[in-house]
Amino acid sequence: MTTLRKQRLGTCYYPEHWPRERWETDAALMAEAGISHVRIGEFAWSRLEPEPGRYDFGWMDEAFDVLGAQGLRIVLGTPTATPPKWLVDTMPDMVALDDRGDPRRFGSRRHYCFSHQGYRAECARIAEALARRYGTHDALEAWQIDNEYGCHDTVMSYSRAALDGFRNWLAQKYQSPDALNRAWGNVFWSKEYSSFDAIDLPNLTVTEPNPAHVMDFWRYSSDQVVAFNRLQADIIRRHSPGRAVSHNFMGSEIAFDHYAVGADLDIATWDSYPLGFLDRDTSDEAVKLRYLGVGDPDLQAFHHDLYRACGQVRNGQSEGRWWVMEQQPGPVNWAPFNPAPEPGALRLWAFEAFAAGAEIVSYFRWRQPSFAQEQMHEALLLPNGDRNEGWHVCKKVAGELNALGAVAAPERADVALVFDYESAWAWAIQPQGADFSHLDMALRFYRALRRAGVSVDVVPPTPQAVQGRKLVVLPSVYAGSAALANALSGGDTHLIVGPRTGSKTRDFQIHPNLPPGPFGALTGVTVTRVESRPPFAPVALDNGTLFEGWREFVRHGDDVTVQARCADGHPAHLVKGRVHYLAGRPDARLADSVVRRVLADAGIAPLDLHRDVRIRDNGAIRYLFNYGPEPVDVSPWTGKGDALLGETPLEPRGVMAVRRA
Repeated sequence: MTTLRKQRLGTCYYPEHWPRERWETDAALMAEAGISHVRIGEFAWSRLEPEPGRYDFGWMDEAFDVLGAQGLRIVLGTPTATPPKWLVDTMPDMVALDDRGDPRRFGSRRHYCFSHQGYRAECARIAEALARRYGTHDALEAWQIDNEYGCHDTVMSYSRAALDGFRNWLAQKYQSPDALNRAWGNVFWSKEYSSFDAIDLPNLTVTEPNPAHVMDFWRYSSDQVVAFNRLQADIIRRHSPGRAVSHNFMGSEIAFDHYAVGADLDIATWDSYPLGFLDRDTSDEAVKLRYLGVGDPDLQAFHHDLYRACGQVRNGQSEGRWWVMEQQPGPVNWAPFNPAPEPGALRLWAFEAFAAGAEIVSYFRWRQPSFAQEQMHEALLLPNGDRNEGWHVCKKVAGELNALGAVAAPERADVALVFDYESAWAWAIQPQGADFSHLDMALRFYRALRRAGVSVDVVPPTPQAVQGRKLVVLPSVYAGSAALANALSGGDTHLIVGPRTGSKTRDFQIHPNLPPGPFGALTGVTVTRVESRPPFAPVALDNGTLFEGWREFVRHGDDVTVQARCADGHPAHLVKGRVHYLAGRPDARLADSVVRRVLADAGIAPLDLHRDVRIRDNGAIRYLFNYGPEPVDVSPWTGKGDALLGETPLEPRGVMAVRRA
C-alpha cells in the first residue's frame, strides 16, 4: 500500500543564545512562516549542566512550553558534540589526538575521542537525564543524537584509548597474531607481530603504513562511531517510547559507515549546503561559474538518495524515513568563498529534497548570531531579529506544500547505484592516482543517470539492495562478494561495472584470481595492469571519448565483445551479454553514452534533457528543476501531466510539478 506523507518545514533554534523575552516572538514568527518542527539543544551542554552533576533544566522547560504553545514540534538534540570545559578539565585524556599525536583541544566543538569509555559514560548520563525529563513531553517529536559525526576530521583518534581499543578489536577479529600477520601480509618489510599488544596505530610511520593495517583502523574507528551512537539510541528508546531517533549526517563525509549507523536510527537526516559544497567539492571552474548561486545540479540530489538508503537500513523498506536537518538559507561562513544564493535557489533546494522523499526540510538556522564562529552564517532572521530573505522563501514554500497536500514516498527505483563506504576507505588509503576516489566514480555515473532523466536509488553493496533492478551500477567496489556477484548474475538485470571493482580482497590484497575478482565470470574480463595518469594526459578512445586519470589493461574471453578501444588498441568498453565493463574512468561523454545505451537495453527510455534541467519522479508526481540562468521550455518532459506547481518555460532556478497522466 502506498504511504502518503505530509511534507513540512523546520528550523534550528538556539533559545540559549537570545533573551528570554524574545522567545515568544520567535515562536510566533516560526508559525507564521509555516514552520512546524524546531531542533534545539544539540550544543547546550554547558547550560544544561553548568557544573558537574548540577542540572539546570528550567530554561529548557520554558523553551518547550513556548514552542509547544505555538503548536511547534520539537526535535531535541543530545549535546555530546560539545562537552563543556569542566568535563575536559576533569577528564583531559577524553580529547582526540590527531595523526601527529597533537591533542584536539577545547575551544570549538567535537573535541572528544569516540574510543574513550569514560566520555561515553558521561554521554550516557546526560542523554539519560534528558530522556527522563523530556522523553514523553507532548511537544517532543524526535531526537537527534550528537551532531555531524566526522565533522572537522574527528572520526579517527590516535589516543591511548583508541590504541587500547584497536588492539582489543584486532584480537577479537583475528584471534591470533599469526592470523593477523597472514591477513596483513606482514612478512613484507619484516612487520610481523608476536602479540596484539605490540601493534601500534598506523600513524607517524616513516613512509606509508601497510594499507591492510590502515583499513582495519578505519573499520575499527567506524565501529566506535556506531557503538557511540547505539549507546545513546538505546537509552532514548527506553525512556522516550514512540519518538523517532535520528542523526544529522554530512555531505561528502566517508570516514565511517553511515549504513551501519543508520541501522540504529529511525530517521536518517543530513545537512545540505549546496553553495558551500560547490566551492569545496567541485574543481571544474566552468561548472562553478554557471552554478555559482544554486550549486551542483547533482551533488545535493546524490546525497538525498544516499541518506534515503541510510533511512531504509533499520526497517528494510523502500520507504525509509529521511529529512534534511540543516538546509542552507543564504551565504555560509565555512567554505573558501561564500556566494549568495540566486533568486529561486532556496525554493529549488527544498523541492529537490521533497521530490526525493524528504519528510522535513529544516533551515539552519533561525537567527543569524552576532557573535562567535558562525556570525557570518546567514539565517532566516537577520542578527537584529528582522525577517531575512530566507524567512519569506520559507513562508512561500510552506504555502505551496499545503496546496500540494500529502504525497507518496518514492517508489523503489528500477536503477540502483552501489555506494560502499569500505570502497571509499580503500581508495583513500591507496588511491594509486592522486585524484581517484570512490565518491568521484559514483558521481560520474550518477550524473550521467540524472542527465538521462532517471530516478536512482543509491544502495549498499548487498544482494537484497540490487535484486530485482533493471540496471545496477558498480562504480569501483573494491572487494565485493560472491553473494553480490551471484545476485547480479541471475534474472535479467543489466550491469555497468566500473574500473577497480573487485580488485582487492577484504584483507586488502590483490585478488588471487586477479581483478575483477568475484565479478570475473560475470564480466568475462581479467585485469593484468593498471595505470594512473595526470589530468593533462587522458587516454583517447576510438569513439571520441576519454579515460580520465585511470586506465586498465585487460584480457577477455571469446564471449566478450569489445565495444570501444583506446587509441593504442587496448580494449576500453567490453560487453558480455547484459554486463558492461569500463576499463578506465570515463569522462562525461563516455559515461553518458554507456549509461544511455544500457538504459535502452534494460527497457528504460533515456530522456534528452537540457543541460540545466533535472527530473525526479515521486509516485504520480514528476518534478522538474531548472538549475540554469535562463528560462527553459520543459514541455517535452512533463509527461503531458497536469501542472500542480510552476509553468513552462521554466524560470531560472525554477521548479515545476506535474501529475503524470
